[in-house]
Amino acid sequence: MALLDWLAMHWVAGVLLASYLAALLYNALQGRRASATMAGYYVGGRRFGGFAIGVSFFATFASTNSYIGHAGKGYAYGLPWLVMAAMLVLFTYISWRWIGPRTRRMAASFDALTLPDFLASRFLAEQDHDRHPLRLSAGLVIVFCSLLYLIAIFKGAGHLFALFFDISYEAAVLLALVIVVVYTSVGGFVSVVRTDVIQGGLMVVGAAMLFYFVTQAAGGVGTIVDLAEQPQHEYLFEWNGGIPFVVLLGVALSGSLKLIVDPRQLSRFYALQDERAAKQGLWVAVIGLTLVQACLYPIGIYAHLLLDNVSDTDLIVPTLINNAAIFPLWAADFLFVAIVAAAMSSIDSVLLVAASTGYKNLLAPLTRTQRPLWWTRLLVVVFALVAALVALDPPGDILQITIFSGSLYAACFFPAVVLGLYWSKGDARAVLGSMSVGTLMLLLWLALQLDSLLHEVFPALAVSLLTYIVLSQLRETANPRSLAGDG
Repeated sequence: MALLDWLAMHWVAGVLLASYLAALLYNALQGRRASATMAGYYVGGRRFGGFAIGVSFFATFASTNSYIGHAGKGYAYGLPWLVMAAMLVLFTYISWRWIGPRTRRMAASFDALTLPDFLASRFLAEQDHDRHPLRLSAGLVIVFCSLLYLIAIFKGAGHLFALFFDISYEAAVLLALVIVVVYTSVGGFVSVVRTDVIQGGLMVVGAAMLFYFVTQAAGGVGTIVDLAEQPQHEYLFEWNGGIPFVVLLGVALSGSLKLIVDPRQLSRFYALQDERAAKQGLWVAVIGLTLVQACLYPIGIYAHLLLDNVSDTDLIVPTLINNAAIFPLWAADFLFVAIVAAAMSSIDSVLLVAASTGYKNLLAPLTRTQRPLWWTRLLVVVFALVAALVALDPPGDILQITIFSGSLYAACFFPAVVLGLYWSKGDARAVLGSMSVGTLMLLLWLALQLDSLLHEVFPALAVSLLTYIVLSQLRETANPRSLAGDG
């Protein structure tokens, strides 16, 4: 009877969820038919056009991290927090303009299916063994960072499901786990991208609705001026008010760099069919992300006019959505499904990258295991289960977890990916050296609690780049495979 009562009240959510789940299952079956090979399962056979990959690019990035974590942080950091939204859009353009096209060509030339494949092809001689430390180290970093990111997304999805369905947080995380594992493990990359196109549309509309109803409940867009005149809220409009601006820049940089070096974003470029698709995808990704971020980032600031004494900013958006005085029931139902779509669009992509890397670059080289698709699907289930279990008692809030993973990706992969595309020098020793020194500096900076003065991504990235350049210069000749495919 309780279920029938819920459906009678939330029939809009019921219809949307049923349609959404049906689309997920359909895409999973379609993806399974197109995933008979590793190339098909991992990168869709490199046959995708620019529109689908452009939508998938921003939908994959703008997860519950944006809808719940970033939207809520405006409550603590104020107007300067919009700097991060601007940097995300800028780095999306940089990624598609200067990283994507060359990455697509070189990945196709090397037949690379994962980032460790790409790095090994770029920096190792052809005869080097697939157990080389470069492949293994890169694979371990990707699996670790993927698990961190999955924990954060499961946390966001868990809070949302718990509040909306009035169930326990534990049951909510389990629900998110079951949904995403089914279609990701079955359909692979094709299923993920096809589903992302649907999810991207829901996310754009949902972000616009969230901004409209929150600002209307707060008294209109112009009430931000009234907020600025209140002495207790002056800090929200100061550069060093809610957070030192140099630390905020570090947070923004570490988050934005993921658009260039995060394996789940780079894998989108592997799947593009040609140069024309890359040019089309650029504008789809930039416009889509701009619309979403412009609507989400001011939410936390306006929440000061609606909520008091918030301690966990991850709960701001779920609390607002469940307030009948702010959102009509139909709007709350739609937003619930939109944010579910945001969570799923990131979980599936991160899971697929972690599982494909885990099998191809860690499990297979060390064990000589056969049946690649079976093992990859199994790793999808295993990694999702591990992340969901940790999310039951997460080690931090959504933003803290995702920003750390972004900083680690930047310290480990920025020199190899960016300089590897545009500078003929560099070898495996330079990559491994930059990864090791960058990671050590990142952890040391945090251990000494210097992040309150300067965000850890700055020193970590600086020493990583310097190490890469110095070690590369010590090598007299360039890697003969360095810029293969750069036609």
